Amino acid sequence: MNALFRPLVRAETYTRWLHLLVSGVFASICLFVFPGTSAAGPLSWAGFLVLPVPILLALSLIPAVRSAEGVQARLLLTPGRSSTPSREGGFGSGAGRRGSSGERRAAGPADPGISVAPARGWAERGHTALWLLVRVLAGTAVLVATVWLPGLSVWLVTGPGGWWALLTPLPVVALAALVVGVGAAAAQAARWLLAPSSEERLAALEERTERLLEHNRLARELHDSIGHALTVAVVQAGAARAAGSAQFTERALAAIEDTGRRALEDLERVLRLLRQDDPGSATVPRRPALTEVERLVESARAAGAPVDAEVTGPLDRVPGPLSREGYRIVQEALTNALRHAGPVPVVLRVAARDAVLELDIRNPLPAADAARTGGSGGSGGGSRSGLRGIRERAALLGGEAHAGPADGRWRVHVRLPLDRLP
Repeated sequence: MNALFRPLVRAETYTRWLHLLVSGVFASICLFVFPGTSAAGPLSWAGFLVLPVPILLALSLIPAVRSAEGVQARLLLTPGRSSTPSREGGFGSGAGRRGSSGERRAAGPADPGISVAPARGWAERGHTALWLLVRVLAGTAVLVATVWLPGLSVWLVTGPGGWWALLTPLPVVALAALVVGVGAAAAQAARWLLAPSSEERLAALEERTERLLEHNRLARELHDSIGHALTVAVVQAGAARAAGSAQFTERALAAIEDTGRRALEDLERVLRLLRQDDPGSATVPRRPALTEVERLVESARAAGAPVDAEVTGPLDRVPGPLSREGYRIVQEALTNALRHAGPVPVVLRVAARDAVLELDIRNPLPAADAARTGGSGGSGGGSRSGLRGIRERAALLGGEAHAGPADGRWRVHVRLPLDRLP
């Protein structure tokens, strides 16, 4: 019994009813506009249904009509299931994500499968025309039933009397069943006739991919910047406490302040991008580039790690994306060295030559790792997430990155191709 009455308590039943009634109103207007259709007889009723067809066919030729019909269908036929339309006029992702244990996680409203993009070809215009015909015919039937069936119930009570009154609920039940059934059929028809085209699906997929790549890039930015700042702060604080020198403590606090201030700038820039603020409303801090690699070297030295740095080649002529990502790679490598090996000597080589940007960072392996691996393996110089971020950055730029023990040291070696130097 609950299954029978459950549709009557759903909001979508009544929004679909409204959608159908609005569709029937269009045909009702024809009853008053076109002469002769108000007369009795099957031919007049046939004319009543046929006369709107030319108008509907003409409307379907307008590209924006498909968009308007899609919006109405989403709001009224599938309320609560519509996800935010993409800028390409496609459909929302709606697909759930699976966790490590395989369970399905909610990822927002389910995809209604109804496009809100204007018609782009004759096939979509044809589907729009067929949808308008289905909508108007179904809406006319529901409108007529909505007007006449309640009146029939009243007539059964006040008219014949007697045992006919026992049939009073039947017209109301029939109306409820008609509304539920036709509403569900209309929603399914909308999914068939107003479904996103293959081009729309491809555009939406590309947009979601671009958004995912951008979010991953921002996540790497936060990981590198904040991770570096926290690592330097921890190492500096520990060294200052162990040194017991007021002068050293003052230098350590100054280094922590400078690193923290720059990390806050990076954090503010990423947060502005995530909030999608108006680019003209505020100045987004500039991302650091390889020309500022000396800043990273000084930060590592201030943390107690002797850094032997050698920079060769015209870094100021390295293309912006490579220069910025190269800076983050060096930052992550130095951070990993401080985090996992401590203030040990680090060798840094940055070279731009022969159409290749080469980054090489080496530091001694911790004694425990060197003894365990025998110089042939281990993880003493990097975290999984940090090394994965380095490899992802290199791969996105068409280069390659290698990290691992080599001759008793942990080495990070990255090669990025330079298309050409201007």
